Amino acid sequence: MKVVILGNGEMLSNLIEGVIDAECDVVGVLRHERVDLPFWKLFFKDIFNPSKELTLIKQYNLYDINCNSANSEKFKNEFLRLNADVLLVGSWSEKLKREIFNLPVIAAINVHPSYLPRYRGPNPYLQSILHLEKFSGVTFHLINENFDEGAILSQKQIQILPHDTSKELKQRTVFQARLMCAELLKKLEYGLIIPLKQNENCSSYYKNITDNDKMLNFKCESAEKICARIRALHPWLPCYVTYKNKFFIPDPYKLMIIDKPVTSKSAGEIIDTDYKLNSITVLACDNKAVRMTNVKLYGFFNRPFTSQYIKHIKI
Repeated sequence: MKVVILGNGEMLSNLIEGVIDAECDVVGVLRHERVDLPFWKLFFKDIFNPSKELTLIKQYNLYDINCNSANSEKFKNEFLRLNADVLLVGSWSEKLKREIFNLPVIAAINVHPSYLPRYRGPNPYLQSILHLEKFSGVTFHLINENFDEGAILSQKQIQILPHDTSKELKQRTVFQARLMCAELLKKLEYGLIIPLKQNENCSSYYKNITDNDKMLNFKCESAEKICARIRALHPWLPCYVTYKNKFFIPDPYKLMIIDKPVTSKSAGEIIDTDYKLNSITVLACDNKAVRMTNVKLYGFFNRPFTSQYIKHIKI
C-alpha cells in the first residue's frame, strides 16, 4: 500500500516508523511545520535547527511535500499524482475538507491520542491528567467533517501512572501509535477491519487551555488537583504560585501531598519552607498541603535569588 502522512512532532515520527514497520510505501510526508512557519523561517530552521521528523524523512529518503495547507489545491494535485491508498493524519490542526479526505483509494485515517469518544479536542494528554483519569488511550479512526468523530478502526487504553506529566504520557502514547499503525495497515490491506461508530452518549470535548489555567488557585482546588494541573501542563506551560508580588514556578517532578490537617492557616497560605531545597509548602482548600521542591522564581534576574527569597518568607 502507498501511504501519505500528515503530522507533527513525535506523532509524525512514530507514524512514519509504523508505516515502514508494516512494509508499506511512504510516498509523501507533509510536515505541520509548513503550515506553522512562513517559508523563510522554515528554510533557515531546516538548515540550522532541523526537527527530528525532518531528520527521519531524510534518513529514509522520503518525499517531503512542499505545501502550506492540506486543504490547498496544490496538496490535492500532489496527492492525486502520488495515487496513495491511505491518507494517515496525526497531530494536525487543520480540519480537512471532504474533497481531501475522500482522495485516498482505501481510507483517510486520523490518529487521536485518547480513548475516543472521550477527550476529543486539541490536547487530550493534558486534559486526561488534569481530570485525574487513570487511563488514556490512542484511537485510529476514519476522518469525516468533524474533529475526532469518525468511525473507530482500532484503539487501545494506556495507563496513566501516578507521577506522569503530559510529557511521559505523550511518549508512551506515540510509541503505542507506532505499534498499532503497523498492525492496522496490515489488516487494512486484507480487508480485516470493520469500522465501529462512536457512541456519542459517552463523548467529551475540551478546548485549548488559557493563560488563567496556569495560575494555581489553592483556595479553590484540592491538593490532588493542584498537583495534577502542574503535571498536566508540563512540558508546554509552567504553572505559577503567587506570593505577594512574586511568582514561583514549581517543578512537576518534585511534588508531594502532605495529608496532615492544619487548623491555624487558611487555604492558599504558605505553611512551611526550606530554602536549602528551594521548597515551599502551600495549604489547599481540602486542608491538605502541597510541598513543592526545587521551585524557581519567575524572571531571568529573579531566579538566582530564589533561595534567599524563600529564606525570608515569614510563616
